Amino acid sequence: MPRTLCSLPFVSLLAGAVFVFATLLTLPSAQAEGDGARGIGADSPLRVGTRFVPPFVIAPEEPGAAPSGIAIELWERVAERMELDSDYRETSLEGLIEGLGDDRIDISVAALTATAERAERVDFTHPYYSTGLSIAVPQQGNPVAGALRAFISIPFLMVILALSGLLLLVGALLWLFERRRNADEFGGSAAQGLGSAFWWAAVTMTTVGYGDKAPRTLPGRAIALVWMFAALILVSTFTAAIATTLTVSSLDTGIQNVSDLEGQRIATIGGSSAAAWLDDQGFAYRDHADLATALGAVAEGRADAMVYDAPLLRYQVREHFAGQLEVLPVEFLRQDYALALPQGSPLRAPMNVAILEILESDEWQRVLRRYLGN
Repeated sequence: MPRTLCSLPFVSLLAGAVFVFATLLTLPSAQAEGDGARGIGADSPLRVGTRFVPPFVIAPEEPGAAPSGIAIELWERVAERMELDSDYRETSLEGLIEGLGDDRIDISVAALTATAERAERVDFTHPYYSTGLSIAVPQQGNPVAGALRAFISIPFLMVILALSGLLLLVGALLWLFERRRNADEFGGSAAQGLGSAFWWAAVTMTTVGYGDKAPRTLPGRAIALVWMFAALILVSTFTAAIATTLTVSSLDTGIQNVSDLEGQRIATIGGSSAAAWLDDQGFAYRDHADLATALGAVAEGRADAMVYDAPLLRYQVREHFAGQLEVLPVEFLRQDYALALPQGSPLRAPMNVAILEILESDEWQRVLRRYLGN
């Protein structure tokens, strides 16, 4: 019994020592957590990964200068509100996501689409711009001018030449039988007789039949009978051939909508949301390193169309491919651009508040108009 009483104070003292020691151990971690909540980069600038895709990120004109663009102006306003400094680092589209996971960058600021697949690897802020995919194609000419060019195109002229040769052949056969016994209508010199016979063959084929000239000999009438039945088939055939020639020649491209992409040579950027959509739809396409290269392939005829984000296509076409390319007035597959952070970043919540405040301001609408127009 005395031994038990003596052990009680010892046990109490030991338990108290353990509690104090555990409390001291938790103080540094709590302090560290508090420092993180105040924001990464309090002592050093944030490593901002970006990718030059105008008008959202425009490369600086001078070495060492900061980039510009819609995404950059948004970030600088957010950083000013949160009292953060920035160290911009150019990277690839894949680097914007992978760099957040391997601690190469602290935030991605670019025309970066928030997707479910990417959200499994990073945390996105509130979207700051919503758009969709679109299609860039070679500049389509004026339909009237295209039809006029078709009338002097080689295929159309060959059709007319073949028709004229057939009319001349039928007229010459008729003239051989009619030139003597029907000299009033098919007589005269060879040129006059062949001309009259050519005229008769033409008006008979078109079923106009003015009646000013008609064969009188039995062989001539037999030729006329055969020609009238044959002309019914020939007129339909030549009409279809001429219509096809005019239609094909007057169109610079057959791509007017998404459904027209089937069988076309499509260009896009590998790893992008556009590439993922093309994969889902089963369209074959060719990867390009950047937007300018892909649009150049379309302008040079090495590709029929490019599928990519609508505002990026419009900006590039307006600035660098005016008169060569155009962006179709169609948009599909909604695209939401957002900033990206490492998963679990304490900066996400205050950044969302700052982004929403900026988007609600009139100043931000002026920024969008400055880069994108009305």
